[in-house]
Amino acid sequence: MSPHDKAVNPVHIYIFFTNVLRILDEQGMTKNELSERSGVSISFLSDLTTGKANPSLKVMEAIASALETPLPLLLESTDLDKDTLAALAGGKAPSSLPAGYERVSAILPEHRAFVVRKWGEETRKKLGGRNAKK
Repeated sequence: MSPHDKAVNPVHIYIFFTNVLRILDEQGMTKNELSERSGVSISFLSDLTTGKANPSLKVMEAIASALETPLPLLLESTDLDKDTLAALAGGKAPSSLPAGYERVSAILPEHRAFVVRKWGEETRKKLGGRNAKK
């Protein structure tokens, strides 16, 4: 199933499985290893990572634990571009940010990541409480 096909699952499922695939790649882990570590069947993982499954919160927590990644990170951040997210969301990408702001994800060397985190902190302060770092 292409992410541009009509969405069968909620947008968060696509964000979740996109991040699971990214982390599997980053960690050099196979779906079989993830299945063993999480207790989730390989057939369900295959369906999940092709957009055919709708996991329960319990399953998502088991996968997050097996990947040693907090579940909120698997649901919040995504490498999907805004157009793909908009298509999955039925035409409008959901955003918790005010107009003119965008959340991005990047892989950077430590010194550049430090600078970008500082920019993010400054922006959160400008935006006030709801987006401030907790």
